[in-house]
Amino acid sequence: MRISEASRASGVSARSLRHYEDEGLIVPGRFSNGFRDYCQSTIDRVLVIRSLLESGLPVRLIREVLPGLTDGLDAGTEVVCSEFLHEVQGYRDRLAARIAVLSGQQAALDAYLREARRTDR
Repeated sequence: MRISEASRASGVSARSLRHYEDEGLIVPGRFSNGFRDYCQSTIDRVLVIRSLLESGLPVRLIREVLPGLTDGLDAGTEVVCSEFLHEVQGYRDRLAARIAVLSGQQAALDAYLREARRTDR
């Protein structure tokens, strides 16, 4: 299918599909006229990519583990999944730390606003 059809089928914009290709996340086929040709397995891969990106994972991490997640089971899949889960846990922990800092800043701003409203009366 062409890029417009792939965009509709996957719910991902044509621009995003081109970006995924530029990042090496997908490799669509080509028609004889040079237009991209997306097969169902590429669409399935796009859906996995989209899900991982929506979870906040960086493209670097997705690029590293995507072959093991989408190319079926082989001898190295357990190792890839174990390493991937370790990386995801680390990413999640860093995200939790950032959230804690932001929550502290938000609480400080809330306290400041409460105090400012009291003295404003």
